[in-house]
Parts: sequence; C-alpha cells; structure tokens
Amino acid sequence: MRTPIIVGNWKLNNTINEAITLVKSLRSLVVDIADVEIVVAPVFTALSAVAQALADANIQLAAQDVFWEDSGAFTGEISPGMLKDVGCNYVIIGHSERRQYFGETDEEVNRKVKAAHTHELIPIICVGESLAERETDKTDAVIKDHVLNGIAGVSADQIPSTVIAYEPVWAIGTGRNATPDQAQEVHALIRSVLSDIYSADVATQVRIQYGGSVKPDNAAALIMQPDVDGALVGTASWEAESFAQIATAVHNTYSTDKT
Repeated sequence: MRTPIIVGNWKLNNTINEAITLVKSLRSLVVDIADVEIVVAPVFTALSAVAQALADANIQLAAQDVFWEDSGAFTGEISPGMLKDVGCNYVIIGHSERRQYFGETDEEVNRKVKAAHTHELIPIICVGESLAERETDKTDAVIKDHVLNGIAGVSADQIPSTVIAYEPVWAIGTGRNATPDQAQEVHALIRSVLSDIYSADVATQVRIQYGGSVKPDNAAALIMQPDVDGALVGTASWEAESFAQIATAVHNTYSTDKT
C-alpha cells in the first residue's frame, strides 16, 4: 500500500517566530502518527528555523518553489542544492498560484521537476483545471497536458519518487471542494496516464494527493477513494489543530477502512 502523504502549504504566511510556534505545536499533536508522511512548506525565510524545530520529529520539510539552475546570475531564485542544504526533502512545483500570478509554464515546471530529481528532492507536481475548463468539459485534456508536460523526461526509476497533486483551481481557497467521486475520477485518470507512459506496476507506486479546500470534516471521505493518497492542504494547515485533525483522519482511514 502507498504511504499516504499530507502536505501543509503555508503560502505567504508566518514570520520565523510564528512558523516555529506553529510547528512546535504541530509536532506535539502528531507525535504518535507513524504511518502518514506529514510535511510542512514554510516560506523560504523560515526554512532553516523550521528545520531545526523539526529535529527528530515525524514531520518533513518542503519548499514552496525552486529554480532549475544550481547557481548563477538569477537574482531572487533558490536552487535545489540550497533547499537540500537547509533540510528540505520535498518541493512544491507548479502550484496554480505560480501558474496564474507568475506565468509559470509547463516547460518551466518540467525543468524544475528534473532539477529536483537531480538533487534527490521529491517534487510535488501540481495539476488542475479552472472552473471554466471544467464547465466546458476540458478537465481531462487539461490534466493530461499538465501531467505529460510536467513529467517529460522523468525516468521510470524516478517517477515513484514523485508526488502528483490534483488541485482543481476552482476549489483552492474558495471553500468549495471536489466531491470524493470527482476527485477519484481525476486521480484515476492521472494513474492511467502514468500507466500508459511507464507501466501499471510503476503507476501503482506513485502517490497522487488531492488539494483544494481540504478540511478535517472532508479529509476522510476524500482519502477513502482508492486512488487518493493524501492531501495538499492550504488554509487548514495554518493552524496546528486543524492540520493535526486532518493527519489523524488520514491515519484512521488507512488503518481501518482503506485496503
């Protein structure tokens, strides 16, 4: 069985002191959860301090973005090696906000994904459709396009160490979320695409998580779906208690209901 993974994307929130306070509270609340990978993604300025606060904890560290070059004249960018150096194991790539507000393209996403793998960072590749695309029956085409372009050149050996996050843009920060059936439908599509590119056996090893207004009261229903392997959590991860409740819901679902 694939190990479930939940990732808290803190977005543009929390000073260093606020981040330390949050993560210290979180680690005490999830200390007994051993069968779920729990990851937090602070802003760049808080990564080092959070890494220290997570020492010996069952919580891993992610960055919210990365550049594809190792060094050079790229003012304002952060390289994969720098993220590894500060203690990151994961990096979020291609979040819809990066695509929408900063014009990030599929090509750039792919370059970041390959750079992450080169430095043994696990990329969390975000894919998802807008409301207009869903309402005009373009969901499948958009998802396939994002997946195919995002993983171009990623080998069969590397793809199991890749997480794909389905985040319908219309559900991010809106309070709306895909129903469990809608989430499962897209997750199954993603796994089918991976199976076509690699093999069914390889595709079953890839974790696909859902993101889009995930909260303690809907996490279990989403996680129960056969192809949903976790959650990319936004607002609900900004408070230790609500994020811990989601982690507990995932733990309980995997230990009792999911086969």
